[in-house]
Amino acid sequence: MGRRLLLTVVAALLLAAPAAAQLRELWPGVTFDTAVQFTSNGPVALNVLIGPRPGGTTILAPALSNKTLAGTETLTAIQRRVSRSATTAGVNGDFFSFKSGAPSGILMREGQVASPPFGERSSAGIMTDGTLDVRRISFFGTWQGAGAKRTLNTFNEAPPANGTALFTQAWGPATPTLPGATALILFPLPAPVPNADLLAPVVEVRSGGGPVPIPLGGAVIVGVGSAAAVLVAEGPVGQEITSRLIFRPEWPNVVSAIGGGPQIVRNGAAIFRAGETFTPIQLGARAPRTGLGQLADGRIILVAVDGRQPGYSVGLTNFELAQTMVRLGAVTAMAFDGGGSTTMAFNGTLLNRPSGAERSISTALLFEYTGVFVQPTVAVVSPDGDGIADRQSLRYKLVRPAATTVTLTAPDGTVAFTETRERQPGSFAVPFPPVAAPPVALGVTATPPVNGRWKLQVAAVDDLGQPSEMTQAFTVNTTLGFLATAPRKLFLPPSGRDLGITWKQSRPARVVVTVETPAGEIVRTLARRAYPVGTPALVWNGLDRTKKAVKGGTYVVRVTAKNALGTIELSKRVRVQRIGGPS
Repeated sequence: MGRRLLLTVVAALLLAAPAAAQLRELWPGVTFDTAVQFTSNGPVALNVLIGPRPGGTTILAPALSNKTLAGTETLTAIQRRVSRSATTAGVNGDFFSFKSGAPSGILMREGQVASPPFGERSSAGIMTDGTLDVRRISFFGTWQGAGAKRTLNTFNEAPPANGTALFTQAWGPATPTLPGATALILFPLPAPVPNADLLAPVVEVRSGGGPVPIPLGGAVIVGVGSAAAVLVAEGPVGQEITSRLIFRPEWPNVVSAIGGGPQIVRNGAAIFRAGETFTPIQLGARAPRTGLGQLADGRIILVAVDGRQPGYSVGLTNFELAQTMVRLGAVTAMAFDGGGSTTMAFNGTLLNRPSGAERSISTALLFEYTGVFVQPTVAVVSPDGDGIADRQSLRYKLVRPAATTVTLTAPDGTVAFTETRERQPGSFAVPFPPVAAPPVALGVTATPPVNGRWKLQVAAVDDLGQPSEMTQAFTVNTTLGFLATAPRKLFLPPSGRDLGITWKQSRPARVVVTVETPAGEIVRTLARRAYPVGTPALVWNGLDRTKKAVKGGTYVVRVTAKNALGTIELSKRVRVQRIGGPS
């Protein structure tokens, strides 16, 4: 994927507003863009996802690595794992323990709590109306059996000395090893929602402190030290236990939530100090950063700032991230885990450049799309038989049963292929060329698809009545083909012949022929002119634009043609070897 860099100059340490850019639409309503800003410390590369106000076929929701709090998983692996239920794009989430993989704060999805909030840092909640609410939420817990109401010290986390903890399957398949602990197995347990009584009978009591399997749809309450004896006395088999996960403030109407922090934008203004428990190094160092925000019109913005890569991106401080979010239009925003955790991905493919190998993380925040998804097409296909971009793969994906209508429109506006049918979840091909060629005589080539702009449109209504539609367009352009160079290696000073360059051209076009380094630096422009139909030929004598012999190594011959069909290019690598002898 090409990265377009948008350059703008800034004063002192402040970042300039990112320049407007051409957005790449990932699916209807969700776009991705990149930008680079210059600061006095060096360039800063931004990666920006913008999606609609959550609701309908695109929601915003946290994802848990490995479906459990214990352990970690890369962002791309998380997306690939959930690809059967949604098309996704998103970023890394909360800070987490490198030892256990558990997030530092809240993880809540569809109203159910998997990890409690950390009151000393901000939590971000997605409300029923799609509003992003960033605030500090504290957690308390209680449990009660045959005796008085007692403190539930932790939820899906090992209890402190002489304390109790409640574990659900969000923790993992079994409780951790806790020497001397007593465990009450509860089944069934209502959905673990905040600020509600969770009543469940004790079906088994275990002692010894070994791992206790957590039943699906149930829970295990564990006590250590003096709390173990209380559990034995007040939680015999058959006793109903009432647990309560208490949020303060109560935070009604929150659908999903994720931890992180600190809050960096409030009411459209950047926050310098939020008073949360972060060290000066965590906030003040220039590093990769990840941010979440909401724009004034309700759209959600996710930002991944690359860093720790001199010459490409030096990263931002936390306050500079806040300023950047404001300049991007956020009226409220919160930071996530940064540094090596900062990642952004789409459909299991990285969109940013992490500062090292992709790190395994605890949680992610994803745009999740359940509508029809048409996979990206080859932008320019050239079915001329030269083996370069000869084929176009047209496919669409459904994650729910749906009634679908597929329409493939030819460049002249006629419908080349159409199909309406009921489909189950899966991936489906659309034939291209749309009509199979009739049998042809031996040695006769079938007619290729018409040159010009084609459009594939798929509309669907799923089993919940949710409509969706997606379009992908591409161009068939056979203007250029069969680029060839000879000899295979050019020796300098010239020993024998120059490098010959030929190609076939099926339509008149304005053509530019260049010799470049593998990094894209133009060494020599060999032609810049209009060519008719035919087989043009050029030579390169191994000299650069200053008429000096180039260094030995690999170079790229690039032929680019532009006409009414658009732009098409072909490239071929060549080798240059320096040898002794006269110039």
